[in-house]
Amino acid sequence: MTPATESDEALFLTSEECAGLATPAEYVAAVREGYRQRGHGAPAAPRTTLTNDDPPGMLTGYTAILPETGAMGGYTYAAGFGDHDAHFMLPLFDADSGAPLALLDGASLNPFKTGAAGAVGVDALAREDATTLAVIGSGAQARGQVRAAATVREFETVNVYSPTHEHRESFAATMNERLDPAVAAVASSAAAVEDADVVITATNSSEPVFDGDLLETGAHVTAMGQYNPEKRELDATTIQRAKYVPDLRERVMQDAGSFIHAVEESVVSEDAIHAELGEVVAGEAPGREADEEITVFDSGGTGIETVAAAHLLYETAHEKGLGTPIEFSPASQALTGE
Repeated sequence: MTPATESDEALFLTSEECAGLATPAEYVAAVREGYRQRGHGAPAAPRTTLTNDDPPGMLTGYTAILPETGAMGGYTYAAGFGDHDAHFMLPLFDADSGAPLALLDGASLNPFKTGAAGAVGVDALAREDATTLAVIGSGAQARGQVRAAATVREFETVNVYSPTHEHRESFAATMNERLDPAVAAVASSAAAVEDADVVITATNSSEPVFDGDLLETGAHVTAMGQYNPEKRELDATTIQRAKYVPDLRERVMQDAGSFIHAVEESVVSEDAIHAELGEVVAGEAPGREADEEITVFDSGGTGIETVAAAHLLYETAHEKGLGTPIEFSPASQALTGE
């Protein structure tokens, strides 16, 4: 239940206050519930991105309503421009009254909510006996993905590849302190992918980061690093070999570059979209149907995991007495034209 809040009062939560409020497993549980609601029809819209050339930058937003959670909202974030940085604002509203609940500085939660979405994909589509994880990428998003994935499968080994030797070695050293499975840096994406039960790509690459022919029979792939029609982390072979599940069907031909390229190369058609992740989580569509299947979860980022994670943090912060109250004037009082 949403804590009682004055209709014109919300909590402002700093990024520092949000940090550490939830564990990776708690994020995964909240995001899984959000996708279950999406599978039963909860509204969510793909991202909209506006770009600017001078000064260079972009403004992006996406939204969702989670009726059973009792919350709605989403990200608005800017990247580039004069600061050459990114800033994440996350407004959260009550889904029953429409009243503002919170405004979050959303930077610190981003890898955790995105990692949770990836883990929900792993849980829904990977083999139950998966023990070997490959991760391509070594940044904040890769860390979020691996920490969340480790809560849904009992991995024994994690192999990480990143083009920069120091980055992959540092990633392995840090993750070895946080995870039970052994984490090792490897010298190529091929070395990571071969024999992997689960492959996670979390990169900013414009071109495929591994050869789809190297995927083991029965492997699962979560790709989360690209949401641009001109860029792709997965090659056409991977898409052709796999049961393809996106976060939102509506966004696939808009910005899922890996799938768009596979269609353009005529190895699949648009009919190759199996189902949305929410439909699988809700039991409205089958997930993995055989150990031999290869599966792909294409995670471009949605308001579903964003709202689910924000509401989790809001409730926890409310219970702990964190945050600064801020007031919003309802339109019935302020929209006077005077």
